[in-house]
Amino acid sequence: MARISLSPPRTLFFRAMEWYSKRAYGKVLDPGRAMAHHRRALWAYLRFEQSVAKWNKLDGDLKALAVMASAASIGCSWCMDFGYWENHGRGMDPRKLHDVPLWRESEVYTPLERDVMAYAEAVTANPPEVDDEIADRLLARLGEAAFVELTMMVAVENLRSRFNSAMGLTSQGFKASCELREGPVRRA
Repeated sequence: MARISLSPPRTLFFRAMEWYSKRAYGKVLDPGRAMAHHRRALWAYLRFEQSVAKWNKLDGDLKALAVMASAASIGCSWCMDFGYWENHGRGMDPRKLHDVPLWRESEVYTPLERDVMAYAEAVTANPPEVDDEIADRLLARLGEAAFVELTMMVAVENLRSRFNSAMGLTSQGFKASCELREGPVRRA
């Protein structure tokens, strides 16, 4: 259960955010509802997310796996739910999305994808536990710009997941809407 009311004051700013959220995602996102209690925090966060969305040096699937591995490591069910829906909608392999929490046991990932998820978990650990070997491998495979973006995406997801978890936000049913369209994910 959310630790803060998800019915903030219905200011003009909140109504505009609500309209955009419904249009873009089909519903008002709970993190936006929670943040709307502090207009400046919400406004700054929205501008930040608009900037993050324009980063394009890292492959989209690698970015998604890093973000979801970080969210799984923190235990943010809201982020896992939304991440599955968002990346399913852009055509990412549903098996890869489904297996993120169990990526070490799954056979659907490439060695690079495994390194990305291991790195995301290492960056997410408190304190971070990144070793030179994995960082060097990723830097060699991705290049400097993509490696910086990977690290920043994990840091951004830490911000999101920790906020959502601390606020008690849980799944809003995004993943379930994907399964309704195509049936449950089948393991090979």
